[in-house]
Amino acid sequence: MKFKNALIVLLITAFVSLVGNFVGPKINPLTALPGMLILVGIAAVGIVLSKVIPGKIPAVAYIVTIAAIMTIPGVPFSKEVYEYTAKVNFLALCTPILAYAGIYTGKNLSSLKNTGWRIFVLAVAVMLGTYIFSALIAHFILKIIGQI
Repeated sequence: MKFKNALIVLLITAFVSLVGNFVGPKINPLTALPGMLILVGIAAVGIVLSKVIPGKIPAVAYIVTIAAIMTIPGVPFSKEVYEYTAKVNFLALCTPILAYAGIYTGKNLSSLKNTGWRIFVLAVAVMLGTYIFSALIAHFILKIIGQI
C-alpha cells in the first residue's frame, strides 16, 4: 500500500473515531483532536519506518514501539502525549478498525475458505490463549497491588 493511501485510511479512521468518541463517551471532538493527531502521526511514522528500514518488520511493530517510547516517564513530551491521547476512547478507535477488518475478510472470503479447518482451530487457540493469559496476568497484578 502506498503511503498516500495509508495516510488517507488513517485520516478516515481518525475522523470516524472522533465521531465515535463524541457519540459514545460524549467527548468533544475538538478536545480529542490533538490526541487523535498524535496517534495518526505515530502510525504514519511507523508505516514510513516499515518501508524504509530493511527487513520484513511489520509497521505495527514500529507503531507500538514508538508509542511505548513516547509515553515513558522522563521522555520529553511524554506527559503531554499521555494527557492528549487519554482523551481518545479506546472503543471509539476499535470500531472503524474492526469494520475495516470485517470488510477485508469479507472481500477475501474465498482465500479464507481455502485455508480450511486449520484456520478455525488456530483462531480458537489464539483467542482462548489470549483470554486465559490476560486473565492470569490481571489476576496476579490485582493480587500484587492488593485489590483481590
